[in-house]
Amino acid sequence: MTRRSHPISALSLPRQGIGLRRAGPLLVLAGLLLIGAWAATLAAGEWRQAVAEAGWDQLLGGVSDEVLFGGPGHYPETAWPGQPGLVGVAAHNVYWLGFDQLRRGDDLLVDTRYGTFHYRVTSTRVVDAGDRTVLASAPGRRLALTTCWPLWAGELATMRLAVFAA
Repeated sequence: MTRRSHPISALSLPRQGIGLRRAGPLLVLAGLLLIGAWAATLAAGEWRQAVAEAGWDQLLGGVSDEVLFGGPGHYPETAWPGQPGLVGVAAHNVYWLGFDQLRRGDDLLVDTRYGTFHYRVTSTRVVDAGDRTVLASAPGRRLALTTCWPLWAGELATMRLAVFAA
């Protein structure tokens, strides 16, 4: 039994390969467009966050990112723990795991180099990033803790979670 060879010419190849060759660049282009859209959304969120933080900084003196990257930071225009008045503390949510689970009556301890100060949660509230009332001065010993909300959103968060204690 002998085998016969059949010459294959370019004209006898199926034309399906041509469609795949055209689809490749289109798929690459679609991928680049999706990555570009994702990057634009991320940049827009970063910008919104920067604008919101700038508002806090301008009106309150705020707490810089350099401070918050190292841990919770004290709002400079508020009282220090142990002094009468409102103590304001901000932190990125990664420093306060379970922060959203605090409820009225829960105990909070604020450790500083000058001592440990005890507070008890009185309420929580979600506010717009520009809402400055959470740091309004109050009589007595009060505490306001703030972080970005929703917690999962990180730098894209447009709201703030405030926990109040006395």
